[in-house]
Amino acid sequence: MKLLRAIFRTPRGRIVLAVLLLSLAWQGWLSATAPGKVAPAVRAAEGRKVNVLVTLAFPPERFHVLSFQKFGRVTGTQDNTVELRGVNKADLSSVARPHWVTKVEPLPPEGA
Repeated sequence: MKLLRAIFRTPRGRIVLAVLLLSLAWQGWLSATAPGKVAPAVRAAEGRKVNVLVTLAFPPERFHVLSFQKFGRVTGTQDNTVELRGVNKADLSSVARPHWVTKVEPLPPEGA
């Protein structure tokens, strides 16, 4: 308790606590909004793995492509979307979690 009181007494301690609380709130917000970015058709698809189009708020750069490669095979980009194949359904929320992802949709069939 003494340590907590000492932290609250100093301006630096209050700033550190405020930054810590804001970062925790931000991480909670990202986790809470991630499932809403995934289209229901993706979750309803058959099989354990799905092919998806990940739409970003801007054209993807190398960093974004590399971060998606943790979840599946990146087969291309077009405008603001990244094609991601072989994504485990359990990883869909992790794919949608970053703030730059706006939606995750099923990849259209090859002939369409």
